[in-house]
Amino acid sequence: MTDQPRPDTPAPAPAPAMPDLFTWEFATDPYPAYAWLRAHAPVHRTTLPSGVEAWLVTRYADAKQTLADHRLSKNPAHHDEPAHAKGKTGIPGERKAELMTHLLNIDPPDHTRLRRLVSKAFTPRRVAEFAPRVQQLTDQFIDGFAAKGEADLIHEFAFPLPIHAICDLLGVPREDQDDFRDWAGMMIRHQGGPRGGVARSVKKMRGYLADLIHRKRAALPDTPAPGEDLISGLIRASDHGEHLTENEAAAMAFILLFAGFETTVNLIGNGTYALLTHPEQRTHLQASLAAGERGLLETGVEELLRYDGPVELATWRFATEPLTIGGQDIAAGDPVLVVLAAADRDPARFTDPDTLDLSRRDNQHLGYGHGIHYCLGAPLARLEGQTALATLLTRLPDLRLAGDPGELRWRGGLIMRGLRTLPVEFTPVEAARPTAQT
Repeated sequence: MTDQPRPDTPAPAPAPAMPDLFTWEFATDPYPAYAWLRAHAPVHRTTLPSGVEAWLVTRYADAKQTLADHRLSKNPAHHDEPAHAKGKTGIPGERKAELMTHLLNIDPPDHTRLRRLVSKAFTPRRVAEFAPRVQQLTDQFIDGFAAKGEADLIHEFAFPLPIHAICDLLGVPREDQDDFRDWAGMMIRHQGGPRGGVARSVKKMRGYLADLIHRKRAALPDTPAPGEDLISGLIRASDHGEHLTENEAAAMAFILLFAGFETTVNLIGNGTYALLTHPEQRTHLQASLAAGERGLLETGVEELLRYDGPVELATWRFATEPLTIGGQDIAAGDPVLVVLAAADRDPARFTDPDTLDLSRRDNQHLGYGHGIHYCLGAPLARLEGQTALATLLTRLPDLRLAGDPGELRWRGGLIMRGLRTLPVEFTPVEAARPTAQT
């Protein structure tokens, strides 16, 4: 005879219902849903808003393993439903514009070859040489609104700063950079702009890059000058035995522009918002900056990347053979998406993961990925993020949100996480210097 439960023994509490994913409420604060997934379905198959079915990986250990697994390809050709998913697993319009052969869509050995060609543009030395230009741009855009006492920090600061910086690094002439700003703006507003606007902007950018590559090739000197721009470097490599086709060069320039600005827009926007809604941490950082210290700024930017980073999900991967992730069997051809935002709040890896702590030291976050596809532009993004936040907090010390945080809206989308607008107020100040021309 088996023991019967005592009449007064409480019944086990039912498991909480799975939260809805990919709603506007979810976009505002996805972290409770990610906590549920980590606890109850750490490798979860779901239908995305595009209609594509994919696996979401949410625990830190599984995420880190997945990001480095060579059995997961970046090439969309490995997707098991290419007809159904055509154009739904990458940047809209990149396939028709012949811009597919970039670092986010290829595997070794081509990935190794192309990454080697562009990695020299993002060395610590090259980034350090670029620091004065980043500071100049930062001051210039703050000068544009400092006397008003109010601004939308996304459209007036976080957006233009990185787009002009990456254009300078690539070698886009300054008289053409406003066009890139318009095209990039359409791409970043892809759920708030006209239908097909992203694809049209991609096509325009592709046409411009093809023409720019042609013009730069015709004018390229025999010997590279110190600090030669990246597009010239790509042309020089393709002309000296590296077998870089024009399509590859255009695709590389395109993805460096695309990936090189939106992540930094979100780092600056999300980071500023986090500081303004955590006044003790913001005050601590301002005191550190006033004392001429850099340590808290450096650890603080890493914490902002972990706490509410610019990339919510890593870009697409496709299983090339059956494999197992976190005890879950994945079939060949299945898409897999690593949820960086969930992994970086995993309590199995981070102490008090939902707490913003700018002085956090043990912070091996996955905000810029892991493995061979680790973000190539991370050093530049860190420089821009540190410069932007330090200058904002120093020049506008009483910076504050204008309005209720609950009224802010986050851009809908799968990969990136960022605010549509960030209205702020502050005591008006005189511009630090005459506004320079971009």
